[in-house]
Amino acid sequence: MIGKIFGAVAGAQASKFTRSIGGTGGAVLGMIAVPVLRRMRIGTIVALGAGGYVAKKLIDRKRQDEAAAPTPPAE
Repeated sequence: MIGKIFGAVAGAQASKFTRSIGGTGGAVLGMIAVPVLRRMRIGTIVALGAGGYVAKKLIDRKRQDEAAAPTPPAE
């Protein structure tokens, strides 16, 4: 019970950094994430974390490359 409450609070706080998920949606996702993570094995949790890290790095690199690309001159 307390884990779900902490998860809901963490989800609500995390939703402040996203545009697509509101505070209530973040709280619900955080509440659902706690029991799901409890049922996962440690290897699965590590793999999900590493995959998320790699995905974030690739997205950041793509954004950086797009920002650094020269724009064609306007005619």
